[in-house]
Amino acid sequence: MKSKVQLISQIKKEHRKTHMHIPLIFVLLSTLVLSVLSVSDLDWEAKISIKRGFSLFCYGLVFFTVLYIVSNNLMLRTSLGQKFVKTYKLSVADVYDISNKQVSAVQALFCCITGVTSCTYSCTRDMLHTSHYISEAYAWFGAAYFFYDIWSMYKVHNAKIVQVSMNGDGKRSGVNFFSYLQTHAVIVGHHIFIGGFGFLVITYLRGGLGDCFFGFVYLMEASTPFVSLRGILSKIGMKSSILYVINGLVMLGTFFVCRVAMFPYVIYLYARSVDLDYFSAIRSLPTGCKVSIVTLLLPQVYWFLLMVKGASQVLKGKVTKKKTLKMH
Repeated sequence: MKSKVQLISQIKKEHRKTHMHIPLIFVLLSTLVLSVLSVSDLDWEAKISIKRGFSLFCYGLVFFTVLYIVSNNLMLRTSLGQKFVKTYKLSVADVYDISNKQVSAVQALFCCITGVTSCTYSCTRDMLHTSHYISEAYAWFGAAYFFYDIWSMYKVHNAKIVQVSMNGDGKRSGVNFFSYLQTHAVIVGHHIFIGGFGFLVITYLRGGLGDCFFGFVYLMEASTPFVSLRGILSKIGMKSSILYVINGLVMLGTFFVCRVAMFPYVIYLYARSVDLDYFSAIRSLPTGCKVSIVTLLLPQVYWFLLMVKGASQVLKGKVTKKKTLKMH
């Protein structure tokens, strides 16, 4: 009788865990709606106050964190998700990593919406001085992503450590959060810099510049969903699929347009707005601006070349494989 009661209790417990994602999805949608409502009364060119901005930051922190948890729950707690995990032989660490990449793709999508809105509104007016509130609003909301992502990366890393330790001696041992911060100081520093300094530039240190140029900076994230999908496809063993190849080519093209070709195009827009030829416009830019452009552009060119090299190797491997099959 006692064992039967325990069994029923266990079933009810698992049932509650399985449906845990339902209230979480409600929280997720609520934070998104509240974020939109918090700026719905603003004029197009209004500035975001610190009080309103802090609210957006908190909404963003809740949104990205809950989205990550919901993704994990859907894969680990639902029958469809468990079937997916079983089919592709995914570990808990793999699931956490896939969720991390999914949240990254959603954040990039929000950046693109912000960028398109900013460019459409500001670049068609006084491109040097016109602003749209969405640029500052999402700077507050999006800054939360970089701080959430530090925690998310820790969760992925810790799950991998636990998995290795359990495979070794069966004991469950991970690392604490502060140890992770110390051992991954570079990536943590990068996130704090982007989430902190990048946020300050868009909200307070722009020197009176409008949103046109910052809109293009937001659009640099357009390639991120394809980078995320590439990682997910690799994780589930689809590196040899045609989908992986097509996604890689789209990723390459998007990366080039939004992270490399974007810079000379923005300078062209600037030259046209100040009525100067292209090279005179470059010379007229403040030294700090020119240094910033070079600092941003060079890593993009380097990564693009690495991506081209990787894509050529994949395509070369495909061609070689086809030739081998024909010979047999």
